[in-house]
Amino acid sequence: MSAVPPPVPTPQEPVGHPELVQLGVALEGDEPCLRADAARNRARLLEAAGRLVAERGAEAVTMEAVAAEARVGKGTVFRRFGDRTGLLTALLDHSEKKFQASFLGGPPPLGPGAPPVERLRAFGCAMLRRSAEDLELQLAAEPCASRRFTNPARSVLRHHVVMLLRQAVPHADCELLSHALMGQLDPALIHHLTKQRGLPMARLEEAWSDLVDRVTGTAPTG
Repeated sequence: MSAVPPPVPTPQEPVGHPELVQLGVALEGDEPCLRADAARNRARLLEAAGRLVAERGAEAVTMEAVAAEARVGKGTVFRRFGDRTGLLTALLDHSEKKFQASFLGGPPPLGPGAPPVERLRAFGCAMLRRSAEDLELQLAAEPCASRRFTNPARSVLRHHVVMLLRQAVPHADCELLSHALMGQLDPALIHHLTKQRGLPMARLEEAWSDLVDRVTGTAPTG
């Protein structure tokens, strides 16, 4: 009697792009299982950092300030998060994972089930709105130049764009195109356009959709 093949799990993204799934798993699993006391200490430090952001803004979040707010030694904060960027990235972690889940497995058009161009339009607009909500913290957590394009969370976002581009324009250089598209979603650019230039978010969303249509050679439906 022939063996019954194991059930095939339903993928969150189209089969054939394992690099995106692997990056998603790596991002969600980047914090190893902690002992109960270590987990409590981490949560305590993040709560202290969150209070500082709420009361004084992201610029006030330093390793020293968080240690003082949490009433622990500065070395404890460094051991837990490595540096200030690591601490601020951990603060953004919850919203990052929530956003990741929305485009990996949420409802269309942001999630699977819509045509790739529609998903690209929805992805950029969702990123713009998310950046507007966490803009100060995102700017403060910006990685240094040597880590900017290898940051795990940013890599997941760009690989998602690559995947959709490969479906929409399979003969294009999707790797380089993804960098061009992601440049329009850069938090520093969003800050400049919205805070310094006073452009409304609706204009940025319209510009994103126009860019996607021009890159993919399509026009919005309906």
